[in-house]
Amino acid sequence: MHPITHFHLIDAVTRRGPRVGNLRNYKIQISLFFCKSQLYKYWAYLLFCFHTLLGFSESPLLFPSSSSSSTWSSFSFLTRIHHSFAVSPSPLINSLQMAMEVTQILLNAQAVDGNVRKHAEENLRQFQEQNLPSFLLSLAGELANDDKPVESRKLAGLILKNALDAKEQHRKFELGQRWLSLDPSVKAQIKACLLKTLSSPAHDARSTASQVVAKLAGIELPLKQWPELIEALLSNNNQLPAHTRQATLETLGYICEEVSPDVVEQDQVNKMLTAVVQGMNSSETNNDVRLAATRALHNALGFAQANFSNDMERDYIVRVVCEATLSPEVKIRQAAFECLVSISSTYYEKLAPYIQDIFSITAKAVKEDEEPVALQAIEFWSSICDEEIDILEEYGGDFTGDSVIPCYYFIKQALPALIPLLLETLLKQEEDQDQDEVAWNVAMAGGTCLGLVARTVGDDVVPLVMPFIEENITKPDWRQREAATYAFGSILEGPSPDKLMPLVNVALNFMLNALMKDPNNHVKDTTGWTLGRIFEFLHGSTLETPIITQANCQQIITVLLQSMKDVPNVAEKACGALYFLAQGFEDAGPSSSPLAPFFQDIIQALLDATHREDAGESRLRTAAYEALNEVVRCSTDDTAPMVMQLVPLIMMELHQTLEAQKLSSDEREKQNELQGLLCGCLQVIIQKLGSSEPTKYVFLQYADQMMGLFLRVFACKSATAHEEAMLAIGALVYSTGADFVKYMTEFYKYLEMGLQNFEDYQVCAITVGVVGDICRALEDKILPFCDGIMTQLLKDLSSNQLHRSVKPPIFSCFGDLALAIGENFEKYLMYAMPMLQSAAELSAHTSGVDDDMIEYTNTLRNGIMEAYSGILQGFKGSAKTHLLMPYAPHVLQFLDSLYIEKDMDDFVIKTAIGLLGDLADTLGSAVGSLIQQSVSARDFLNECLTSDDPSIKEAANGSR
Repeated sequence: MHPITHFHLIDAVTRRGPRVGNLRNYKIQISLFFCKSQLYKYWAYLLFCFHTLLGFSESPLLFPSSSSSSTWSSFSFLTRIHHSFAVSPSPLINSLQMAMEVTQILLNAQAVDGNVRKHAEENLRQFQEQNLPSFLLSLAGELANDDKPVESRKLAGLILKNALDAKEQHRKFELGQRWLSLDPSVKAQIKACLLKTLSSPAHDARSTASQVVAKLAGIELPLKQWPELIEALLSNNNQLPAHTRQATLETLGYICEEVSPDVVEQDQVNKMLTAVVQGMNSSETNNDVRLAATRALHNALGFAQANFSNDMERDYIVRVVCEATLSPEVKIRQAAFECLVSISSTYYEKLAPYIQDIFSITAKAVKEDEEPVALQAIEFWSSICDEEIDILEEYGGDFTGDSVIPCYYFIKQALPALIPLLLETLLKQEEDQDQDEVAWNVAMAGGTCLGLVARTVGDDVVPLVMPFIEENITKPDWRQREAATYAFGSILEGPSPDKLMPLVNVALNFMLNALMKDPNNHVKDTTGWTLGRIFEFLHGSTLETPIITQANCQQIITVLLQSMKDVPNVAEKACGALYFLAQGFEDAGPSSSPLAPFFQDIIQALLDATHREDAGESRLRTAAYEALNEVVRCSTDDTAPMVMQLVPLIMMELHQTLEAQKLSSDEREKQNELQGLLCGCLQVIIQKLGSSEPTKYVFLQYADQMMGLFLRVFACKSATAHEEAMLAIGALVYSTGADFVKYMTEFYKYLEMGLQNFEDYQVCAITVGVVGDICRALEDKILPFCDGIMTQLLKDLSSNQLHRSVKPPIFSCFGDLALAIGENFEKYLMYAMPMLQSAAELSAHTSGVDDDMIEYTNTLRNGIMEAYSGILQGFKGSAKTHLLMPYAPHVLQFLDSLYIEKDMDDFVIKTAIGLLGDLADTLGSAVGSLIQQSVSARDFLNECLTSDDPSIKEAANGSR
């Protein structure tokens, strides 16, 4: 029987009319025509249609609202179908039973009783594994059925969404492919249920369906499937109940989040924007519709490039957005300002005609509106700052009519009115904001924006802010003192040191006194932060006039160490200030530093801070270890013995964390965090002591103990601790050199585990770097482990589960291995070179659509060329260089394609020149004719020889 006939026959069962009377005949026909193999193929559809038969008048849903004789007759019939064709027990009947009971299962999955919940979750998992089409149909039907409880419908929608989408890209791809492989009839029924749900009176069901529709759109629209979706949604926007229009606009907004603008035809974009902007209009009386439309526009702005290029359309869109900022409904006002923020970053160059009106709107909101709205109004100006900072950094302020994006200096023009507005916000602090690590309020937003303004306009901000500081810094009201301090700290990045130095020299002593003696913790917290900013931006060897002198150094350190005993948030700021104080002495010289006389006291104070009972509050423990690491990193030779004394102390603390037993999950999490901090501290100490010959040999007496501790950390399941332990081992590899080979047998299994860790890809990336460190340290002693390492690296490159950022360093690692083992790399050429060639071809034809893609492509190209260079250098001088000749044309072709494209950063250019030199150096005359024909070898090299960059010119001379 033809498949079409099967579906027509099943559909006939569900036609309207006298159902029960005709049912018996249809049952007989179905029984005659279905063979066992076909039953499995059409089971989901058959199940769906019988559910349709059992009591739904408007559209096909999955479950009858009540039991009836026809219900159980059909259930019995389906059961007999199953038994007549199933020779052995099968999951079909279980799937059917679960489909019939799915409402209760979904409710049980939300039960308070853990056992009930666990059993329901297991039922859902089994249902999905046994019969995915029926599972998805059941969920879609539950979501669409207005007779079902809201709780079960919402969960059904969420599970359905999770069956289509995931955060991890590889899993997202797998779920998308799984959906695409379903029978078209099943997909059509699910889509019908979802679109029907958009008209449901239940808000939660509509909202969930909107999200699921968008996920499906993200899968299908890029493949030119479901082309009728946008038109179907737009048809909902005409003369329908308000809640349907609200859900439709919400869905359009979600779709714009899921798909890229090039997926939707411009004609459909125009219709979408028309519907959205109409929904935003002040003539729309339903606030839910207007809110959904405003939020949808926020997501759709990326699709509006053509519309914003048209003056009339742009004027209309901006006018409607500005009108929405005046809505009586706070959520609509907030969403409208979010649109303005998005417009400011996406269409900065189109803002000039509207900027004066927007300033008036934002100023009114900042002064008078509720906090969520005021925050977005401030964010608009922060966004403008971001845009102008980027433009000024890229073009250096030299603009012509040919500039890609001109700078309109909106911030500079607005300064006289904008600065007073922002300073006023600083006085709107909250009582407990210094206690809340994630606090965000108008005062904090205003200070952040002020800091961005200072970076944008530089010196011009100082005379406008200083009167506010001078007026309020000594006022009795803590809010005024804190606001003045915050303002001062906010303008320390941007203006020139010449402009700020006189002010800082006057303010420093005042700040130190305030940190110690101010009666208010808010003021002390902000003062500590401001001191950190002073040391970060106005302290260091590059400044002509130092602010830290012999006269004030002791006072500064005394105050900071004393403040580390204060409440946690103040102590954390003192640690941060000490971090930047130490960093400023990084270039003081190897012999001595102004911190040396206080080194022991500093170390002890920081260790004491890490041991405080309340060190877990306000990031205090983390800040103390970060400061300790920086103090050690910037220390000088005369304090090396004191650094050496830290080694057994930190090792003992790490050992204690590994011995702890029977911890709660919260305690285990804190313990894992502490292990990471201690491993990070040991890494810095290893780097410091291992880089100096006098301390290296004394320090290495601890190497065995440290390696043992690091291996024990790997036995704990903590990605953060694993990262830090792997980094510490990388430092130990560098210090021990070839002697590290004695640890390889035991360490190798953890090295392999790190290379297999796709989920925590940062661990994988760090492990790849450690492989490179080991190659450089062990050289040919790494040979016994190369088969396993190369196998895993090749698996990593072939996996779509691994984050793309890890793949360029893997290619570089090929070069490290080849350099280490020389001609012994021969056995891997047949695997590595085709992989490099494929990646080279891909990267050569990848045009960057955005800055991130351009940066990644350059990183990938650099990794590929480092691999080629390492392999060439590894074979240099051996009798097997001829093995590389077949690959030389591909290398030159890759270099030629890069030269022609011209889309390379300086680092890639230098690597490319080096690769040319390695190719000629290793293969010599054998490759001479190929090089002569190469565009890159000729024109590219000549261009580099005349480059303004000395390092590029030097590399070109070396390659020539």
